[in-house]
Amino acid sequence: MKKVSLAEFGGPDVLQLVDAEEPHAGPGHIRIAVRAAGVNPVDWRIREGQVLGAHPVELPSGVGLDAAGVVDEVGEGVVGVEVGDRVFGEGSSTYAETAVLSAWARMPAGLSFEEAAGYPSVMETALRVLREVGVRPGQTLLVSGASGGIGSAVLQIARDRGITVIGTAGAANQEYLRSLGAVATTYGEGWVERVRRLGDVDTALDLAGSGIIRELVELTGSPEKVVSIADPGAPEFGARFSGAAGSMPAALAETVDLISRGRLHIPVEKSYSLAEAAAAHVDSRAGHTPGRRVLII
Repeated sequence: MKKVSLAEFGGPDVLQLVDAEEPHAGPGHIRIAVRAAGVNPVDWRIREGQVLGAHPVELPSGVGLDAAGVVDEVGEGVVGVEVGDRVFGEGSSTYAETAVLSAWARMPAGLSFEEAAGYPSVMETALRVLREVGVRPGQTLLVSGASGGIGSAVLQIARDRGITVIGTAGAANQEYLRSLGAVATTYGEGWVERVRRLGDVDTALDLAGSGIIRELVELTGSPEKVVSIADPGAPEFGARFSGAAGSMPAALAETVDLISRGRLHIPVEKSYSLAEAAAAHVDSRAGHTPGRRVLII
């Protein structure tokens, strides 16, 4: 089979499309014929060699955590899923024609493989940071960097829970934020005053890592009300940096529920082939576009 691999940490050029032996589903796992794989910021952070305790890497290594496909092997002790089922979930080395998943859910009716592949890590992260920041129905949440995949999920989960969201993004993405129910404003010079004019802020999430933790603390009035997934320096200001993943099965179950109720849709901004994985990483790192990116296998 074909898979994307890296033998050393570095830039996008370290990603290589190689021939590899097919993996097999061990106890408690399933194997899928991959139809699409999600491209997430954690993927290129791992490729660069950033220290991520939740995802230790031994080289050479495959790439990718999220995928959607058709079950073709079921490990010992697994119940509730059969060969031929359409599933999406999290595993390892998912930039490949075949991959093993450790957490999965059946795909909701009408959801394409391309769409499904982009949800697992995005939704786990969005649900986790909403829980950690402690925002409650009726309160106002400020989301910095709101137009990406995680921001798109946060906005829709918050809307479903009765939480008001003020979202910041580039000028080109203002209407996109409004379509997801957010009160939108731009980042850049004067953004703090623009947010203040929109109303009081109870809690804040930093999804972009643009060095604004101090300002978020000022806007919320307390560092305990600020959580970042993109700025490891957040604790210097008393805020929390969220890097440890929570329950993926629970996140997948809530994803299925929201999609089934018509309360969640995150567009796929661009699709790539396995051979274009490096280009997908370059685009993901650049950001500035709404939605998600996936590889089509």
